[in-house]
Amino acid sequence: MFPIAVASLAGAAVAQQTGTQKKEYHPSFPLEVCSEAGGCTAESTTITMDANWRWLHNTGGYLNCYNESGWVPEYCPDSDSCCKNCALDGVPQEDWSSTYGVNASSDGGFKLGFVQGGNVGSRFYLLDGEKYRMFNLKNKEFSFDVDVSTLPCGLNGALYFVEMPEDGGVATAKDGLNKAGAKYGTGYCDAQCANDIKFIGGVANIADPPYGSCCAEMDIWESNKEATAYTAHPCNIDGQLRCEADDCGKICDMGGCDFNAYRNGAKTHFGSGSNFEVDSSKPVTVVTQFHTSDGTDSGELSEITRFYIQDGRKIANAKSDLDGVTPYDSITDANCQVQKDAFGEDNNFKSHGGMKAMSDSMERGMVLVMSIWDDNAANMLWLDSVYPPDATGAGAERGPCSPDSGVPADVEKANPDAFVQFSNIKFGEIGSTGGPPAPPTPPPPSPPTPPPSGGCCSWDGKYCGDTTAYCAANAEQCKQCDGSWCTDCLPPYPPSPVPTPVPTPGPSNCPGGSLSACIDLCPVDAYAVCVEGCQRRCPSSTFV
Repeated sequence: MFPIAVASLAGAAVAQQTGTQKKEYHPSFPLEVCSEAGGCTAESTTITMDANWRWLHNTGGYLNCYNESGWVPEYCPDSDSCCKNCALDGVPQEDWSSTYGVNASSDGGFKLGFVQGGNVGSRFYLLDGEKYRMFNLKNKEFSFDVDVSTLPCGLNGALYFVEMPEDGGVATAKDGLNKAGAKYGTGYCDAQCANDIKFIGGVANIADPPYGSCCAEMDIWESNKEATAYTAHPCNIDGQLRCEADDCGKICDMGGCDFNAYRNGAKTHFGSGSNFEVDSSKPVTVVTQFHTSDGTDSGELSEITRFYIQDGRKIANAKSDLDGVTPYDSITDANCQVQKDAFGEDNNFKSHGGMKAMSDSMERGMVLVMSIWDDNAANMLWLDSVYPPDATGAGAERGPCSPDSGVPADVEKANPDAFVQFSNIKFGEIGSTGGPPAPPTPPPPSPPTPPPSGGCCSWDGKYCGDTTAYCAANAEQCKQCDGSWCTDCLPPYPPSPVPTPVPTPGPSNCPGGSLSACIDLCPVDAYAVCVEGCQRRCPSSTFV
């Protein structure tokens, strides 16, 4: 994910104390946790709105601490005063829809609207109680359903993980100034070292230039209807770190190691319409798998793979189609190096620790984030157009959008009703959350016919023969059919053809009336035995 300047409701900002003017409400968004043996079980998880979108006002009052002009000096002459003087208020149930445009969908998920009154976009997190629900993705898979059919060039419906603190930064805040915590959506960080966060570690972000909030980031899904990418962004740090000025560009791999099908030359893999392998005009299930080197939860992350499910079909991730490059379809250290070489880029993924650093971050635990946003920094060109705008050569084209597209003012005016919808989030063992719908369970096979009480007619002394009623009636008639009567044989063996006995003898005791006719009636699998029987029963004079 590239740098963003969040556009939000006038007067909204982040504080570390909690207000009492509005009652906090956390909508239910169940996470299904799955295993191959036990199926999926829903957890009682909820969501909380990011602190950057909340109303920040003076404690005990209704006056903004932050407005369109920035910090209000009366309450925020310095960082410590701002923490003490300002309160971060709740998001009541009705505000989720009326203020932020976030509405529950019929399938148990949420539709994130783009423009709602003065508010643009939203970002929220998955909660477990009053702390963030933490994920260790190693040796697991994560799946969800998504609809990006209304998202044009310049918009991004994103689902990703970041290494935020579980409590929202309460325990590590300076002088205990963070009283709000995860319940109120505090503590955000990402690999862009986001510098629009109003409070970082309990310190108001009043500095010029502003501080950044850095941590590792795993972008599962960044997409509009024109292009999509998944990207790993490792950092040189453990957990969250506040950075200053130029240092913010050195801590994390901001560009990351990405897989964007369009950028990798597979231009018909994803897009709007039936001529694409994945049709973005319709909902799709996205399945991402995090493989470890030894196939265990404690092993080191080695590969990140992807497939889709749409209209009951499993769709493999695209393979790269680049001149002189062996095709690849996943994120690994080796594939990342190949891509960087092909695109003429420095391998910052490797220099920031590569898959090992991502593995360590996942081991420590990451927080699930969902958002919809436009991009004041780069117009989302890095996702869906040519980036940098004047770039040429392999890797420059990330999507089909014009280099002039994505200007936030234009996108907000033309597409206020755009939305992204997320639902059916699942997490569990690899192979447990996603896959084509199971075929109908076939009816159980009919049990084999047991041998008749007292014995059966057998051709091999091991299995009962599947023969005529005459031969199977008793030992004498079985002998006439050149079988042997068996009292402990198994039921007829279905995989192999069952011999047909010699036809029931006629009045002359010669099946078929002649030796040749008798032999013609002999089955292939009992031919030799049958011929001997014919020779005994049919006089040679009858051979014609």
